[in-house]
Amino acid sequence: MFLIILRYKKELAEVDRWVPEHRAFLERHYAAGHLLLSGRQEPRTGGVILAQTSSRAQVQALIEQDPFFREQLADYEVIEWLPSMAAPALTSLLAP
Repeated sequence: MFLIILRYKKELAEVDRWVPEHRAFLERHYAAGHLLLSGRQEPRTGGVILAQTSSRAQVQALIEQDPFFREQLADYEVIEWLPSMAAPALTSLLAP
C-alpha cells in the first residue's frame, strides 16, 4: 500500500484550473481499483492519496498521469507501508 502526499508548488488559482481534470484522473483510478481514499489537506496546501498497487513503479506511472504532475503544480512524496492493524470497518485493507 502507498501513501502519496502532494504539496502544491503553485498558487491555488492555478491549481483550481486543473481540479476537474484531476478529479477525472482520480475517478478513473478508483474505477480501476488502484485508489482507496483521497482528499485535500487542511489548510489547503496539497492532498493525500491512499493507493493499493502492486509496486512503486506502478504508483509512479499512476502519478505521471495526474494533470497536477503534468502541469508541475505539485511535488509528490510516496511512502510505502504495510498496515498491520485496522478498525473493524477497514480490516480488508490489512496486508496478508
